[in-house]
Amino acid sequence: MSAPGTSDDVFGLVGKTMRDIASGVEGELPAIRCEQLPTHTGTPAWTRRAYLLPPGQDTPLTTAPGNIRPTGAR
Repeated sequence: MSAPGTSDDVFGLVGKTMRDIASGVEGELPAIRCEQLPTHTGTPAWTRRAYLLPPGQDTPLTTAPGNIRPTGAR
């Protein structure tokens, strides 16, 4: 099952150096997770989040999986 605009092939990129096209940040892609979000109705919503770990940082940046590209790709 894919989120809208997100193909399952991004999971094969885990461990690779990637760029977040929204912020321009580059780093290793340690994980893509499907996470439950709280809602005001109490009915859970789900989203996929990609985590990018820039070199020398301890805290990963989160972004939509559709926003990541392999380094060098435009």
